Amino acid sequence: MQVNVSVDIKADKRTVWSVITDFNNAKNVISAITDLQVLEQPKQGLIGFKWSETRKMFGKDATETMWITDVEENHYYQTRAESHGAIYISRLIVEEIADGTKLTMTFNGQAQTLFGKIMSCCMGFLMKGSMEKMIKQDLLDIKKYVECHEDL
Repeated sequence: MQVNVSVDIKADKRTVWSVITDFNNAKNVISAITDLQVLEQPKQGLIGFKWSETRKMFGKDATETMWITDVEENHYYQTRAESHGAIYISRLIVEEIADGTKLTMTFNGQAQTLFGKIMSCCMGFLMKGSMEKMIKQDLLDIKKYVECHEDL
């Protein structure tokens, strides 16, 4: 399953980057996140940064462990998570546009087990719509936070 969602934010690229990489403040920015615990902090940069994130999904708490696998400072970072027989790759991208920044999240879920592949075939179209809505809400939360905090 591949999902791509974008929002335009009326702020410069570096400001948006600083918000999306401030993991300790994520639960104050994204309404679905109820808890975030840093598990590994690299001495330098973001590659290898690992955290456990709890968020409301489908009315229940769900906790996933994610880590950053690739980064280009002030442009994008990519995360990986492995859960429920699947590998999840996400990328948050910041791009300068005429009146601010375009923030895009790409999400790719790849089933690895037989059960996961069967579920993906049967439920994939329903899950894609739900994922698009959740990602859109996360991006709108980031937009609201950035645009309401001019002092960033």
